[in-house]
Amino acid sequence: MSTPYAFAHANRARFLEEYQQLLRIRTISTQPQHAQDVARAAEWLREMMLRIGMTSAEVILMPQGRCPLVLGEWNGAGADAPTVLIYSHYDVQPAEVADGWHTQPFEPTIIDERLYCRGAVDSKLHVMANMKAVESWLAADEKPAVNLRVVLEGEEESGSENINAFIAAHPERLAADIAVVSDGAILAPEQPSLTYGLRGALALELEVHAPVSDLHSGHWGGSVHNPLQALCEILAQLHDDDGAVSVPGFYDDVAPLTPQDRQLLQQVEPFLQAEWADVVAAPGQWGEPQYILPERLGARPTLEINGMIGGYTGPGMKTVLPAKASAKITCRLVPHQDPERVMRCVVEHIENIAPPTVRVTVLPGDFGARAVLLDVDGAAMRAASQAYTHAWGLQPVFERSGGSVPICFGCMEVADEVVIMSYGLKSGRAHGPNENIYLQNFYNGIEAMIKFIEVVGAGE
Repeated sequence: MSTPYAFAHANRARFLEEYQQLLRIRTISTQPQHAQDVARAAEWLREMMLRIGMTSAEVILMPQGRCPLVLGEWNGAGADAPTVLIYSHYDVQPAEVADGWHTQPFEPTIIDERLYCRGAVDSKLHVMANMKAVESWLAADEKPAVNLRVVLEGEEESGSENINAFIAAHPERLAADIAVVSDGAILAPEQPSLTYGLRGALALELEVHAPVSDLHSGHWGGSVHNPLQALCEILAQLHDDDGAVSVPGFYDDVAPLTPQDRQLLQQVEPFLQAEWADVVAAPGQWGEPQYILPERLGARPTLEINGMIGGYTGPGMKTVLPAKASAKITCRLVPHQDPERVMRCVVEHIENIAPPTVRVTVLPGDFGARAVLLDVDGAAMRAASQAYTHAWGLQPVFERSGGSVPICFGCMEVADEVVIMSYGLKSGRAHGPNENIYLQNFYNGIEAMIKFIEVVGAGE
């Protein structure tokens, strides 16, 4: 009798080759010159869905979108069976050899059981691992006891306008008992982890103006509050000496850590400490000293200065007083924090501390998202835990991620439960040069999704 596990094992070589085929397509949604590449990948995925036996598959582009999503369905379990929605994204960040790549970024290269390529971990790993798990089920003698919907997004890295518009217009097309969001990373190659919390986010840009135009520093220096200096003075007042945010009201709605949170996150501490030493490698850790590293990274809000712009930065010197300086700022938020309220607190504080010798303008950024906290003890999380234990041979630990996955909110609108299933590693250098995965993670991801579908179908 053919089982999905036997089929997946027998077809490992083909699965890996097809994964590499998708990796070679430059699905860079942030660059208009690659729109045709994204469209080509969408059609490639649609054809795969039909080839493996899904009931239907289509490429969808809403008027508000730029890059399409691909939606496939298999309804063979019957109207009374539960439905599982599986989400991944197939678009990627830009990459050039000049960024510091040791290999060609869009030519998959395997070195010492690691595959290097843009999108290898974020997030074509999840696209292909999940698709191959579905293929393995549909090729087995006994078909899954759940109906399947697979949605693959083409502009997660550049705004998600298309999928958000589709969910708003057609929520019934993605309705499910359980939605699986496949994105992100696990702790270590040998230690699976399940993310039960995600931080929210907001963005803003601070502009500081003083003179009407750039001025000669010899003629006017000493009489003008240099906007670059004023900007630094303002930014320096946004944190205290321990790293806490100094904005009044910033922490008012922060949910305190529960004893369960602290117990779960203590199990993550050794892995994150090792990863911090390997990936971050700064001279020392910084931040609120009363919180351990995984609490700072996933359960506490932050205010980060992402970039500063102003003055002359070309070769040589230019003795100028700049007319303007600016900074880009983001905040990572935790449960119960409202992005709009936090934005008002930050803006009011900046306006209050700005010196009267300059003019400040605060411009809201183009994204904002609330934090997500999932039920560790829910049925979907229990099924995912069994799936990871099967695939890795080790029970997963639970963590709260510092990042944001806005699609989780869309999935919460169409599904009764949401679970996040990740297969890559934070050390896989997503968005950076030399992005990579351990090949075993690809195979483990396939096994995990096969098992997850089995457990949900059995109603365990």
